[in-house]
Amino acid sequence: MRPAPARVGDPVDAIDSPALVVEIDAFERNLAAMDAFARSHGVRLRPHAKTHKCSAIALHQVARGAVGVCVQKVGEALALAAGGVRDVFVSNEVIAPTKLARLAALPSDVQLAIAVDSVVGIERLAAAIQASGRQIDVYVEIDAGQGRCGVLAAEAGALARQVVAHDGLRFAGLQAYHGGAQHLRSVAERETAIRHAVAMATAARAAVTSLGIDCPLVTGAGSGSFLLEAASGVYGEIQPGSYAFMDADYARNAPLPGSPRFEHAVFVRSQVIARHAAHAVVDAGHKSHAIDSGLPTVWGRNFEFRNGGDEHGLLHPRGDEPLPAIGDTVWLVPGHCDPTVNLHEHLVAVRGGLDRGVVEAVWPIDARGRLD
Repeated sequence: MRPAPARVGDPVDAIDSPALVVEIDAFERNLAAMDAFARSHGVRLRPHAKTHKCSAIALHQVARGAVGVCVQKVGEALALAAGGVRDVFVSNEVIAPTKLARLAALPSDVQLAIAVDSVVGIERLAAAIQASGRQIDVYVEIDAGQGRCGVLAAEAGALARQVVAHDGLRFAGLQAYHGGAQHLRSVAERETAIRHAVAMATAARAAVTSLGIDCPLVTGAGSGSFLLEAASGVYGEIQPGSYAFMDADYARNAPLPGSPRFEHAVFVRSQVIARHAAHAVVDAGHKSHAIDSGLPTVWGRNFEFRNGGDEHGLLHPRGDEPLPAIGDTVWLVPGHCDPTVNLHEHLVAVRGGLDRGVVEAVWPIDARGRLD
């Protein structure tokens, strides 16, 4: 394991590079903006912790009003619960009996929920829960438009009936997340996609209630669309994740009218290690930032970042921007924060800005690499 790249009290220039840095003032403003939005719209906020994979951040979110967090993997749930998080929703299908048994073995004071979209999944979950003697909330996942997991809306009632037939399983509602809508660039495209998601959720809820089963909650939404789900009158809970950090790819979306504005709050600190006639080289290649959603952007300087391979990034100036000197710090905004976080072992929290800030905390990324 790599040693922590900084210590509490270090000046920002002392942070080893490459390192993943949270500008904590912007981060806290992002949390406050989303919390205020959820309260004003009468919806519950359950942030998705796959963004940060960090129990310290999850506890910050809960302290500010979140009801709990979402995760995608059992391993993430175990790691965050070990870090003190007490309300965790695995918003994904889990089929392996060994994984379900590990989930069911969590301490009884951890409020658990999970998504299902098959009879097999329900039966295996019921067996694990029965063996543990606990109860778990179960959400039937519907395909809200992405074509990934989730049943058709008309099939939701039959699955809900399967859930309520098992002791230890409590039907808690519907999971209706449209991941494919989050990065549609135009407002019109996202509005069209979420209209479809709302229609599917409405139809699925009707399929459930037609069987005499109460549907307490529809949950879903992400950082690119949460305003639309919240305004629908159908969703009672939203699950945005990236809003806390706001990566370069989300910043390319046209903002929804009336939506809070979120600031970039996570950066890769890199250092110039070589300088040539037309470009400079930094020590942050794609082993330090994910490139599935594009290359990082350069913060506060007019450079184009080009891929230099595993360990290097190439900076090409635009216009009259002078090349940085060897040893200079260059801050990068990652294209996609979720997988970028998974490449690091610590988040360095800096208070007071990236120029003259001081390290306030070093947070372990507890759920890093928890693909199980």
